[in-house]
Amino acid sequence: MGVWEAIGDALDRFEAASIIDILALATLIYVALLLLKDTTAMSLLRGIAIVVVGAVILVQVLDLTVLRFVLRNSLPALIIAVPIIFQPEIRRFLERVGRTGRWRWPGRAQYDQLVDTVADASVNMSEQRHGALIVIERDTGLEDYIDTGVKLDAAPSKTLITSIFYPGSSLHDGAVILRTDRLAAAGCTLPLSDRPSSEHPGLRHRAALGISERTDAIAVVLSEETGDISVAASGRIIARLDGPRLRAILRGLLLPSMDADQVGERTGRLPRFLG
Repeated sequence: MGVWEAIGDALDRFEAASIIDILALATLIYVALLLLKDTTAMSLLRGIAIVVVGAVILVQVLDLTVLRFVLRNSLPALIIAVPIIFQPEIRRFLERVGRTGRWRWPGRAQYDQLVDTVADASVNMSEQRHGALIVIERDTGLEDYIDTGVKLDAAPSKTLITSIFYPGSSLHDGAVILRTDRLAAAGCTLPLSDRPSSEHPGLRHRAALGISERTDAIAVVLSEETGDISVAASGRIIARLDGPRLRAILRGLLLPSMDADQVGERTGRLPRFLG
């Protein structure tokens, strides 16, 4: 009878604001799970849940006084631990919330010229087996990473990009960052992905994945060993591209107005980034 009374009391206090309260909480939980999906944090969260549930079961079954006290008084510690443990995911969420603008290019003609410049330089360096890492800034600012390199603020060109990544150049080991229609900096240091793969074990590929995981930037990476051209975006990477497929993928990723399905038909694999 006590349970039914509690339910009836809860229903009596149920208001329209309660619906908003429940929906807001459900939305926050859903967004949090989306951010944690396919990340190491999901495994960590699963492990924490298993430990907590196991501890609660032990307390109830064996009546462990000390463990019950620890569980009841662990909330302040959890409040401090959660931002530390899930710092990358929280930062990614706040960056996504802060992306209120759209892609800001000065004009379609200049945009097409930049895409062609990146594609032409990539194909040329691929033929010569020169390693390279080219990052294209979108809504998330990359000023923190630009500050790690040499600021150039130059008009991007095939000759300039290929010369930067020529073996022996003092800047060829870092990344080039493009902002709108300018080459902002070269020799930049990027964060490495925590998910190295056997298919893309090199540091350039890990850095390309790392910047795409933390921001909405797009990275074009060339393997020094094989000459393969790859594109990383949204924490995913697609490899073994030729010039036309590279151009189609960059246009599909950078222009929201383009029909992604049409581009996907030409590339065969583009929807992985846009889905």
